Amino acid sequence: MNRSILIVICDFLLVSLLAFSTADINSTAQGTAAPVIKTDLAMNPATNQMGARQDLGDVMRLALIEERKNREVLLAELTATRGTATRQQELLNQRNAQIQSVQEQLQSTEEQARRLQTQQTNLEAQLTAAQTNAQALNQRLQASTEETLYTQEQRAVLEAETRKQMEKISALQAQLADLQRNHQAGLLDKERLLVQLETAESEKRAASVQLARAEEEVAAQRKANANLAEGVKTLAANSSALTEEIRQDRLFSANAIFDDVVSNRDTAVFVADRPGFFGQEVSKVKQTRTVLVTDGTNVFALCHVHDTPFNLWNPGTDWHELSATLSHGSLSAPLSSLIFSLTDPRIVVMPVASADAHRLASKVYNIAADPGKFQDAVVIGTSEDYYGECKFQIDLTTPMYLRMDRHTLNGLFGRFNPSSGDLVFSKSGQFLGIMANSTYCARIHGKAAAAAFNLGPGARDQGTADTLASLYTVTAELPLKLQ
Repeated sequence: MNRSILIVICDFLLVSLLAFSTADINSTAQGTAAPVIKTDLAMNPATNQMGARQDLGDVMRLALIEERKNREVLLAELTATRGTATRQQELLNQRNAQIQSVQEQLQSTEEQARRLQTQQTNLEAQLTAAQTNAQALNQRLQASTEETLYTQEQRAVLEAETRKQMEKISALQAQLADLQRNHQAGLLDKERLLVQLETAESEKRAASVQLARAEEEVAAQRKANANLAEGVKTLAANSSALTEEIRQDRLFSANAIFDDVVSNRDTAVFVADRPGFFGQEVSKVKQTRTVLVTDGTNVFALCHVHDTPFNLWNPGTDWHELSATLSHGSLSAPLSSLIFSLTDPRIVVMPVASADAHRLASKVYNIAADPGKFQDAVVIGTSEDYYGECKFQIDLTTPMYLRMDRHTLNGLFGRFNPSSGDLVFSKSGQFLGIMANSTYCARIHGKAAAAAFNLGPGARDQGTADTLASLYTVTAELPLKLQ
């Protein structure tokens, strides 16, 4: 990443920290003063926080675009370097072929020079023999003239033979001169080929050096490209994480959250049968409205136990037949089990298979991982269509619950009183929990079970009476403020 971009990002981080610390100082200084509702968006710390995060997100996106441009430039340079290396390799191959051709020509020239040397040696031997014969004939001719011992015919024969020998000597001398000229030309060709060979080898060495340099540049470009790709991946991951964080930190109005929940909530219908007096079957049917939530692994719906056919009491009721369905519009899916939450047995968790959740086509809300990030919550009724917003507090004595500040309750038509079973959402639209009573919201951390009932066929003889009685005991042992 460029140094200037890093400096800009650090500047925005510093501005964000200053904005957050200023908001904390202002809230501390005004802690003892009467609460004042401010409508100016510029004075809202959450708005300032979002603006700073949005600016930081823009800078991160600009940095990502810049890194991608740099990567494209490096890829272009790498392509050009590879082309240069390819051309250098082709030139080196040409130089090798040229050197091989020159070496073959040089070998041929040396072989021809050896043949010419052999012919020259033979001709010189023949010339020496012819000169010897001619000299002998001249001596014999002189002797015949001086001594007049030979006849005229013998002298004519000797003169003719002497002429032949002289002609032969002249022809041999001419051939010897040609051979000497050819041998000299061969030596010149050999010298020229040696110079050409030296030149080709020099060019080969230069091409090898250029090829090695080009390969080093290609390796360096590949390393730089790998580093850049890793940086782009890291930046993209950081940008995605920042975008997700900004999306999660985006605040919605209570109206928008209620409208979204109304569009996506499901209806849970419970049917429980038990034998009555005189052998008659007694049925109890209850229904409630709920939503699908996820802890990142499991999908489930939730409701309060008073929205089911069950009562936590001692003695409990022994139900023989249990069934439940979850529907969204005209779509429905059967439920296979009910789980009484380990956090609070009054909270009923209904696991939903992934295929069923997909078939219902309703939104699945994420459970808020950090409820303390915001101090406002939206409470939505399940039995009636009321909703409102209020502040909540984290009670250290009950870490699995959030305490609603009833003094700040504000509904659509004035103040309202939340009741057990109401659904609670953060202002970012994440699921916080379900009201265990009129003041405390039970947080959900998955489907950890204090007890469970199977639903559908084969749900008989589960000892529901003993289970409900034991859950009543657990509930009765909760702190008084949670009951």
